[in-house]
Amino acid sequence: MNAAILDAATLGFDDLDFVPLTNAVEHMHCYQQTKASDTVKRLTGVQIALVNKVVLDASVLSQLPLLKHIIVLATGVNNIDLSAAKALGISVQNCRAYGVDSVAQHCLMLMLCLSTKMLNYRRSIKNGDWSKSTQFCMLDFPVESLSGKTLGIVGYGDLGKGVADLALAFGMKILIAQRPGKNVEPKSGRLGLAKMLPQVDILSLHCPLTQDTTDLIDWPQLCALPNSAFLINCARGGVVNELALLKALDEGQIAGAGVDVLTQEPPLKDHPLLTVDRDNLIITPHTAWASRQARQTILSQAQENIMSLRSGQDLVRQL
Repeated sequence: MNAAILDAATLGFDDLDFVPLTNAVEHMHCYQQTKASDTVKRLTGVQIALVNKVVLDASVLSQLPLLKHIIVLATGVNNIDLSAAKALGISVQNCRAYGVDSVAQHCLMLMLCLSTKMLNYRRSIKNGDWSKSTQFCMLDFPVESLSGKTLGIVGYGDLGKGVADLALAFGMKILIAQRPGKNVEPKSGRLGLAKMLPQVDILSLHCPLTQDTTDLIDWPQLCALPNSAFLINCARGGVVNELALLKALDEGQIAGAGVDVLTQEPPLKDHPLLTVDRDNLIITPHTAWASRQARQTILSQAQENIMSLRSGQDLVRQL
């Protein structure tokens, strides 16, 4: 079988070992990036397409009679027209739980930076304030311990559980939100969002972006949080109303936020959250998932998927 990776650059290349994956097929075409206008041309004659964010919609898939399998080098498959793929007899597989450790440590990093006022002290040191201090340390900004704080988790899959495990090691208390949605069966031990929000010191989001979770955290929810609370979003940008978040920070409705995702990625230069200079707002460029180990695991899972296709075994991570 011939295969093609259409956007290898989204995984990084220099620090990963692609050899086991490329050796899993007779020939692997590896493209760093692919424009929409080049997608069909690059997949013509290919049986296996490997993509991360390249869109494979019905119009593209209908022009690829030899394509039999799509392997998504990520968990989310919103860039694939699953109905069209099924109708055309094209299997779709994804990669899962590859970034649990990476995302969990990133979330704790954001919590720690906010709790220890890391950006405030960094700015003060650059301004020479420590050198002017009359004592050995600076105590200009109150530092809080995570121990004893209550962490509210929205989305308790592999990622949410990974964050909870690390938070417990720091001595935090854990509350788990009931899954959002009107027709969702309540689970024992989980709280409705409205009941949970006033109780948490830190709210961490790990739910997928769906119709039920779009703007899940909006102005009313931000107002329900204690003024001392932090918001951590390593899920999807659309789960939080970004203008409401900015307003909450401006008005002191919450104490700070750590955000790894935005509604539009890459964002415009004048994105509201990027144009403010705040020590209590930390924005990272969607890197929570991206440790070298996590990205290598994606390639390993893709190789496993290909080997299962070649051997005729039950498909790994079949959608």
